[in-house]
Amino acid sequence: MKHRTLKLFVLILLLAVASNAAAAEQRYIVRTSGGLLSVLNFCSLAGCNVQGSLDGNVGHTYLVTSTQNLVANLLNNVSSLLQALLGIQSVEPDQLLPLPSVPLQTPGYGLSDKAPVYYYGSVVWHGYAAQPAAQIIRLTDAQNGFRVGGTGIVAVIDTGVDPKHPVLAPVLLQGYDFTRNQPGASEWLDVPGMETGVVENNTQDQQPVVVQQSTAAVLDQSTAAVLDGSPCAAFGHGTMTAGLVHLAAPKAQILPLKAFRADGTGYLSNIVAALYYAQQHGANVVNMSFDLSAPSAVLSNAVSQLNQAGVVLIASAGNQNTNARVYPAAFNGAVVGVASTTDWDSRSSFSNFGSADVWIAAPGENVISTYPGGTYASASGTSFSSPLVAGTAALLLNVKPGLNPNKAATALSNARRLTPDLNNGRLDAYQALMAWYVSR
Repeated sequence: MKHRTLKLFVLILLLAVASNAAAAEQRYIVRTSGGLLSVLNFCSLAGCNVQGSLDGNVGHTYLVTSTQNLVANLLNNVSSLLQALLGIQSVEPDQLLPLPSVPLQTPGYGLSDKAPVYYYGSVVWHGYAAQPAAQIIRLTDAQNGFRVGGTGIVAVIDTGVDPKHPVLAPVLLQGYDFTRNQPGASEWLDVPGMETGVVENNTQDQQPVVVQQSTAAVLDQSTAAVLDGSPCAAFGHGTMTAGLVHLAAPKAQILPLKAFRADGTGYLSNIVAALYYAQQHGANVVNMSFDLSAPSAVLSNAVSQLNQAGVVLIASAGNQNTNARVYPAAFNGAVVGVASTTDWDSRSSFSNFGSADVWIAAPGENVISTYPGGTYASASGTSFSSPLVAGTAALLLNVKPGLNPNKAATALSNARRLTPDLNNGRLDAYQALMAWYVSR
């Protein structure tokens, strides 16, 4: 009888909330200790629809939709009852998040250096392989000195990738598109009329691009494919971050996880799902070139889960020129936050700073990387500093076994000291590998 009374009380409160709720459908992320059945029971009371699990077979995190406000006026009053009756731990609104804006810049001079060179089995532009960023972090010294090219799987949570790019194709895994809930992670699906990636993959003839905040990225003069502003302002972001992981760790496999669309937006639920997917599909390292201005309980739970499982998490520190906390970089102890530096070892004017967000820094101005259509691009931002660190973590994996998040962070902290606002300093790949090699 007591159980029925409590259940009736919960139902009355839920109905009262529903009577004042807006009609527009809203998305929520529900955490539960009771599995799918508890969420189904919750939704039968609350008037929501279960869209699916975000953590695979774990069964603790679900996406639901509702025309009712499931948070305001609800959990504040009956959270303890819901916990007791259904095992519901939290209900958090799903957010539509933007990728960081790309700072204005001048073209990287290496884009004119198209001389073909062999790079770990692929033919690449010399301007990509020998760019200043690689030299500054002593990448060749690290690779040659320890005879490593990276190993394991690096997951890249981003806008997807060009799966046919000749530089990346040999190391790409299929990945997953969380924006469409289907296998594969092609960026081309977001470009109307170019869903199959019609640009020919010719590394010598393709025109380079310069990615800017108000970008008009000309992929190829012969196709005249101009992507100007919405809905394709962030097109190529994922292919670029993947290319920088590959630059640092050319033998590591890359798992592209598409959580953002080409307009630069992505749901928090897709990011959370991508994190769990990365862990469950063998990722050793995850690169996250995005940031949230406020903490998220479900994101924190996912980060904690991967951290405990031994996955090394790397995140960009943001481009707002502030020391305010951004997430996931500010999940101290679980994530390596990465700031951006210039080619002269000073903090980039746009880069966030301070130990709350920054563990180390890496070059992030006019960095050259792979771009859809078999070409290359130049861009700036902490988004492009982070994958250099993620790739270096894959090199650490190659040096000796036993790497875990704490040991990776310690090894990476053997950096070149700069200013206190960059915490441990600018990445030195050789010193990081040496520190890990001699550690016990």
